[in-house]
Amino acid sequence: MRKYLSILILFGVVGAVLVGCATLFKGGQQTVSFASNPVGAKVFVNGLYVGQTPVEVQLESKHSYSIQFREDGYQPNTVVINNNVGAGWIVLDVLGGFVPVIVDAVTGDWYYLNQTHVNAALEKQQ
Repeated sequence: MRKYLSILILFGVVGAVLVGCATLFKGGQQTVSFASNPVGAKVFVNGLYVGQTPVEVQLESKHSYSIQFREDGYQPNTVVINNNVGAGWIVLDVLGGFVPVIVDAVTGDWYYLNQTHVNAALEKQQ
């Protein structure tokens, strides 16, 4: 019985070392919600149509995004969502060894988007 427990613990330790902390606990995507005034504006993420407000979209946290809101009779409104490195994930990865740092750096899972809710006010065209 002790032999099986030792093997189980060994696999757990090896698995934890081979996976970055952010990859293991956070993942690489975040849900971002979009709203507008007026409601029903078309939302484009990096030029691709994703829906009309209100809408939620899964975005990869390792990228920055240009969000454009468009509605007939209104001026388009553009918002930029940037990403930032979560310093806590880097510290945990360094404490875990070299491999977790590489895993999280390659996957980009240690990034956070700086906004998870965007509310755009569109101005009427004159």
